Amino acid sequence: MATEPETLPDDPEQLKALVRSYKAETERLQEMLNILRAKQFGPTSEKAVDQYALFDEAEVETAEEGPSEAVEVPGHTRTKRGRKPLPDNLPREEIVHDLPDEDKVCAEDGAALERIGEEVAEQLDVIPAKVQVLRHVRPKYACPCCEDTGVHTPAMPPQPIPGSIASPGLLAHVATAKYVDGLPLYRMATILERAGVDLPRATLAHWMVRMGEAVQPLVNLLGDALEAGPVLQMDETPVQVLKERGKKATSQSYMWIQKGGPPGKPAIRFRYAPTRGHEVPKRLLADFHGYLQTDGYSAYGTALAGRDDVVAVGCWAHARRPFDEAIKAHGKKKAKKAGHARQGLDYIQQLYAIERQARDQGLDAAARYRLRQDQAKPLLDEMRAWLDEALTAVPPKSATGKALHYLAGQWERLVRYLGDGRIPIDNNGAENAIRPFVLGRKNWLFSNSIAGATASANLYSLVETAKANGHEPYAYLRHLFKELPATDSAEAYEALLPWNLDPKTLQSAPQAAIDG
Repeated sequence: MATEPETLPDDPEQLKALVRSYKAETERLQEMLNILRAKQFGPTSEKAVDQYALFDEAEVETAEEGPSEAVEVPGHTRTKRGRKPLPDNLPREEIVHDLPDEDKVCAEDGAALERIGEEVAEQLDVIPAKVQVLRHVRPKYACPCCEDTGVHTPAMPPQPIPGSIASPGLLAHVATAKYVDGLPLYRMATILERAGVDLPRATLAHWMVRMGEAVQPLVNLLGDALEAGPVLQMDETPVQVLKERGKKATSQSYMWIQKGGPPGKPAIRFRYAPTRGHEVPKRLLADFHGYLQTDGYSAYGTALAGRDDVVAVGCWAHARRPFDEAIKAHGKKKAKKAGHARQGLDYIQQLYAIERQARDQGLDAAARYRLRQDQAKPLLDEMRAWLDEALTAVPPKSATGKALHYLAGQWERLVRYLGDGRIPIDNNGAENAIRPFVLGRKNWLFSNSIAGATASANLYSLVETAKANGHEPYAYLRHLFKELPATDSAEAYEALLPWNLDPKTLQSAPQAAIDG
């Protein structure tokens, strides 16, 4: 592109064309700058300015100490802030603050005061993790008369890691800290050291690898459940593995996630792979038949080439984000004038409003299908006509143009959710399941080996599946690690799957009963 005066054309039309090209490039660079500023300094919510809250993830303003309650006032409804009561299932310790005996006498006539009631105020107290030693005592028996019968000693119950000092409770505590709370093992070692226990990080890492290997049969059953479900969602995120043959320590590998399962049995599985190539989803989807919902990453389409037993479904959340970015690209002063971007976002918000209506009404798949046909399909027909017109009116390299072209390119996959009420409108289920891994990765940064990455994938799979089935992760893992060593049949492994266990029973089980 000419920039020096002596190189500029003399023809007025060529000069005008040059000015127009400079103007378009300037606008594109300004959009990029506005997007970067919005990402660095602006809110991350995709909720548009001056738009009603229709997104599933829309933020809800709450009081500092709990939710609000509605108070009816003549003419309108007013919000009253209040403190949420402490859970009834927590243990209580009563501390009685009584009057001294000399103050329990009436000052007027000297009669003894009678107790007529009490005032109770509750505070929440926390006791740091209790570290204790479990002594497994096995009495020895021998006949005092016979010297040849030998010594009789009861067998030691099967342990998660034979010969180790780690109990099911300790292993569950470490796994919960790492895979639920995102706590690196070196910090866990420091916390335990404050309690007087010296457990090196390498020991903790070895334990997690061993438990990741031990739960492999359960993870295989999770895979079977995923393949049995009608809808499967997938996503992937980078992970760094230091010791990986044929790759530099700084290179990227990937953690792939699948979410699905039969109705009432949500299953989530993480899978480690050294690459993001199409051969990974091709292998992971070899035995799946049904709807596959993903973002627009091309590897999924390549993996499904030639297959008619898997139907690719798009994600409206990914179609929505470019429009949100396009509004931000206009800058704060021009955001309200982002016509096509705002119109596209408004259409998608209306689609989400229909989904929220179905969720609030508790509709089953058949009723959700009918609602979509009645309300979403006409809206999408209108949106398609608008899209075809907008594609010719907006520069393709602008932020809005990119949003429109992404929508057009994904349109066939995006509208497929209309055909079956079991299909979610977006892939957020998989993205939400992978988020704990992403947050944890910010703390522990990398896996040391392929064995460690695979063990982490297995334990993340069980933790997230347990959460999806209503379990408190620590209670589930503690029960699992206690029962797993004695499990020796397919039926016994099935019984340990999260959807075959009652969350309330596990959470209320006393510690002594769990440790055995």
